[in-house]
Amino acid sequence: MKCTSIRVVCITTLAAAGIIVGTAVAQKTDRATPRPQRTLALAEEEVKQLILLMDTNKNGKISKQEFLAYMGAEFDRLDKDRSGELDPKELAQSEVRPSRPAVGK
Repeated sequence: MKCTSIRVVCITTLAAAGIIVGTAVAQKTDRATPRPQRTLALAEEEVKQLILLMDTNKNGKISKQEFLAYMGAEFDRLDKDRSGELDPKELAQSEVRPSRPAVGK
């Protein structure tokens, strides 16, 4: 159960980061640019922002260690009662939201 919860947090955290970054970038995107090119530009900007957030050694890549450290810090930030688990109340109070429905729902 813990492993599944961590996966959900990781996925939703990345989605939330992407949504936040995407919103800011979308405001800068020229609407005269064809939609497929705009989508690609948004994805590239989102990736750049994620690298800036996670790439602690500044080599332009995210190692497994950097990724897990970032996700661990995010988990700790959400775990208000320091129980080592995220309960529904902690998740509800976070800004993390799924970007699409869960599989099988």
